[in-house]
Amino acid sequence: MLTIGQLARQAGVTAKAVRVYHAKGLLPEPGRDASGYRRYDAQAVIDLARIVALAQAGVPLARIPEVLNADETALARIDAELRDRIRQLEQRRARLRDLGRPDRLCLPPEAVAFLERLKPIGLSERHENAIRDGWILAYALAPDVARAILVSRTALLDDPEYVAVLRAYDEAIEWDPDDPRLDAIADAAAELGQRMTLPSDLPDFRKVPRQVVELLAKHLDSPAWQRLDQLVAQRLSAAQTAPSEPSAAAVPRRS
Repeated sequence: MLTIGQLARQAGVTAKAVRVYHAKGLLPEPGRDASGYRRYDAQAVIDLARIVALAQAGVPLARIPEVLNADETALARIDAELRDRIRQLEQRRARLRDLGRPDRLCLPPEAVAFLERLKPIGLSERHENAIRDGWILAYALAPDVARAILVSRTALLDDPEYVAVLRAYDEAIEWDPDDPRLDAIADAAAELGQRMTLPSDLPDFRKVPRQVVELLAKHLDSPAWQRLDQLVAQRLSAAQTAPSEPSAAAVPRRS
């Protein structure tokens, strides 16, 4: 016959844990001997070992009696619940690992794939971050628009002229907004904008709230980029294209 301390040591737990199992009705509480001490027999050792094993396996204490008395059908149900819990925990772990990767944390896989395809172009870190954050904003504020645009933008990565404009914007990111070299970049971006065809299933961009457009247009902009947006918009307007997409002028360098 064992004392509560001896029983606890046999199972690798504390005496306090054994008392908790008593309180929750998991382990029968034996009577006391003439000296006032509880005495535990071999069955108590077996019962406690099973309880500890289940608790360490992640079974909630409230479910342990059900598991101990379960038939095969009940065990299968409990097993399915545990597997679902494991999946949820793995998903949480994955999200924690992605805390340092805002793109993976906030964007769908297709947008992450688009950003991965940008890397061989050799853009600056500031430019890549601006594009990434622009897509995060777009998916947060106007997800339907973002999803619709992403398909055509991904296809444009195979267009040498589009890539050239991206690189030109990258080179100009630190320029003065009055730098005369911006005119040549604006010419190339406007020419690209005129021949870009938008899918027929794109949303009506005129319905996008102006506040959303302004946030997307100005996030992490450089003064040179703001000036380029103005120059490209002027050229597109002069060509009488009047694009309905509010951010069309900014598309080459942002995404």
